[in-house]
Amino acid sequence: MRELSTQLLEGVDVLSAVVDTGSFGGASEVLDMSPSGVSKAISRLESRLGIRVFERTTRSVRLTDEGKRFYEEVMPLIAALADATVNAADGARKVRGRLRVNVDPLFAQLVLGPRLGAFMDSHPELEIELRSKDELGDLVADGFDVAIRFGHPQPSTLVARKLLDTHVFAVASPAYLKRFGAPKDPHDLEGAGHRCIQYREPVTGRPFPWEFQQRRKKLVVKPEGTLTVNDPGTLHSICKAGLGIGQLFELGIEDDLATKRLVRLFPDWSDLRFPLYAYYPSRHHVPAKTRALLDFVMALV
Repeated sequence: MRELSTQLLEGVDVLSAVVDTGSFGGASEVLDMSPSGVSKAISRLESRLGIRVFERTTRSVRLTDEGKRFYEEVMPLIAALADATVNAADGARKVRGRLRVNVDPLFAQLVLGPRLGAFMDSHPELEIELRSKDELGDLVADGFDVAIRFGHPQPSTLVARKLLDTHVFAVASPAYLKRFGAPKDPHDLEGAGHRCIQYREPVTGRPFPWEFQQRRKKLVVKPEGTLTVNDPGTLHSICKAGLGIGQLFELGIEDDLATKRLVRLFPDWSDLRFPLYAYYPSRHHVPAKTRALLDFVMALV
């Protein structure tokens, strides 16, 4: 394919102005150029094309046959290029098109999914595809525009943007507490009197450590328990069913806490937070559809 040079287009705008106004003088006024500048631009264009574009007399200017053929062939292409440029610029400003999102399953189930209607109503020209995945994977190769994941970012060429932090609470259902009693201190979980549900972290394959924080003071315990899960939604449902104590993100269980379906344990040790990050390929020229989703997520808390 022939390489596109800016010289190939130089003078075409002047040609169009002369045709539209019917004179070199009119073109000079429209383009804010001197009449001699217009004449020189046309002469350079004719020299590059190897044809005479205009027949000029002291009273009139008209296209030659070759000039008319060139004008009729090139102007639709210039118009199409201008339309494509405008459409591309609109794509950077308008929230439309298809948005493919790789999203953390827990965040999709408990937070984003139930509230997505408001976002869709605000952007009716946007088509959204949510894919719940345990791992980030290859964002670009898999064709995703953006990923939303809990956890601290790993080394990567992707842009990692922190969206929010959520508290991590140890919780249990009223039924569990009625049967086993309420632990008074995180160290009570290390005894045989309580059942704790382990959550296996998908990236490392190891259970998450049970950490607690009180201001700057941190505490790590090794709780007793015979049940391990690798799905946060399952952990959430098991805790509500009264099978054991689990560590859950505050984000997504606010209603359960407010209605006492889940009870927060150790309020003095509840300062631990866990981040939610967005990942996308480049920080330059981020599409409007991606920016809109990230702004929506940040406004959820």
